[in-house]
Amino acid sequence: MTVIDSATLERRQTRIVSDVLRDVPGVAVSRIGAVGGQTQVRIRGSESNHVLVLIDGIEAADPFQGEYDFAALIAEPAARIEVLRGQQSSLYGSDAIGGVISYTTLTGREAPGYSARLEGGSFGTISGAARAAGAAGDFDYALSASYHGTNGYPTARGGSRDVGSDSGGANGKFNWTPGETFKLTGVLRFSHIDADTNNSEFDTASPLFGYTVDSPGVRYTNRALYGLLSAQLSALDGRWTNTLSGQFADTERKGYTSFGFDYGDKGRRYKGSFTSSLTLGDEALIHRITAAADLERETFRNLTSFAFQGQRHTDNLGLVGQYELIGETLSLGASVRYDDNDRFDDATTWRVQGSYRLPTGTRLRAAYGTGVKNPGYFELYGYIDGRYIGNPDLRPEKSKGWEVGIEQGFGIDNWATVGATYFDSKLTNEIYTDYPPPNFDATPANRTTDSKQHGIEIFASAHPIPQLRFDLAYTWLKSKENGVAETRRPRHVASVNATVMSADQRLAGTLTLRYHGRTTDNAYTDPSYVPVTVSMRDYVLMNLALDYRVSGGISIFGRVENLLGQEYEEVFSFATPGRAAYGGVRLSF
Repeated sequence: MTVIDSATLERRQTRIVSDVLRDVPGVAVSRIGAVGGQTQVRIRGSESNHVLVLIDGIEAADPFQGEYDFAALIAEPAARIEVLRGQQSSLYGSDAIGGVISYTTLTGREAPGYSARLEGGSFGTISGAARAAGAAGDFDYALSASYHGTNGYPTARGGSRDVGSDSGGANGKFNWTPGETFKLTGVLRFSHIDADTNNSEFDTASPLFGYTVDSPGVRYTNRALYGLLSAQLSALDGRWTNTLSGQFADTERKGYTSFGFDYGDKGRRYKGSFTSSLTLGDEALIHRITAAADLERETFRNLTSFAFQGQRHTDNLGLVGQYELIGETLSLGASVRYDDNDRFDDATTWRVQGSYRLPTGTRLRAAYGTGVKNPGYFELYGYIDGRYIGNPDLRPEKSKGWEVGIEQGFGIDNWATVGATYFDSKLTNEIYTDYPPPNFDATPANRTTDSKQHGIEIFASAHPIPQLRFDLAYTWLKSKENGVAETRRPRHVASVNATVMSADQRLAGTLTLRYHGRTTDNAYTDPSYVPVTVSMRDYVLMNLALDYRVSGGISIFGRVENLLGQEYEEVFSFATPGRAAYGGVRLSF
């Protein structure tokens, strides 16, 4: 697991959460066009819909699309990100083949106070955030809001249309703790994005057929409302905890052209969970036994006029058992989950893991797990006239994999830590896009061959003195589908972050270097609409961020992104921004 705390987000001046995920081992990020364009995150060579995303404990994926679009996630003050890699379906069920990304806003007790941030810069960008949090007696609260707006830049090669976006959100988290044995938590979150996009040239007679072109009036909106309410009751001096929770996600996505509404979908998810965990033993050796059950209903509806617009739903009952042994040198764990699904085959997934710390401080660890991913509803029932037809007969994808790793700390206070992990996974029943004759309309199908992913993840972190910190991440990945390298998964990804602070800690500077290796993508430049594979070159991005505390809670900051002015593409024929500069002020008290 990789943890990105609120201090790291602030040092790197993170505004779009997906950008800081580029610094996590095993993670690849691709954005279609400018900020606001569809943003996909892949872990260990998996698909983006194989990554479960939790926001304050709420499953955030769009039920219709079957994945979470990171374009709408703007970084907030006092937040924390955890990235858990590997098959995690034994705890979380479907969607967790590649791993889990958890984005959490801190509570009023964890980070009390008031803060505000305002900045502006290149491409007519205005960004801001505010937070108010505190505690009074048994009650604590945290309210936050964020906004990011930009006029954008041309995303078509040689184009002139600026592709901009407006995105924002608000979040509230509340806790009531009337005693040591009871806690009530509530979360309510809203997000909205309105973003321009460009289409591909559809005229087969045009020399630009299949390339991104200026598309005036083309845009999309994505609105989401999330909520969670949980009650936790503990007994036996806190050794036995029982949590009952309910959550919902309500999403709506609509696309427009210059002629008006073009396509859309709605999705809702309702989930109730009960978890009971008993801890035995003492500080030297802890045994923890956990049982859990969750009941989930997903509903979905296609809003596109030429497709079936009736509402469908899927129900799933999940049962989980977990055992953990936690000692000073040895830790072991095992979990199993059974899913009873009324639309797809029932599934049983499991995972075992362990680690051992040698007297030298070296920690060895290993794990083996299985995963499952149910088809998304767009894959099942989606329809785009003359271009895409869903397949209601799709079967769930299944995965299994193992990993081994080593970590070593240095110094009494672990002023430096280095680690490496080797992983190996195999995916069966992979859902891919087929183009059957005579019309060659795209339609999804299950592969009869296996897809394989294996690679190495390396990280290093060091803070030899309080005023200096280094963080390094590197991933080598080999991911093949039907024997062919998978698209948008670079063989090599690396990043280095170096932060230097003045002795009085009023001035701080962070230099970020990100290397994105050569990768491939699909290009629909053949009039038959069958994609051809294209290669995209590697590139290095350099960002520099400076922050100066003027006095008390007043700070000024600035940063330059793509300092080297690199010209590159993350997705075929979508241009990316050149050098850009931003600056602003932050207040906190």
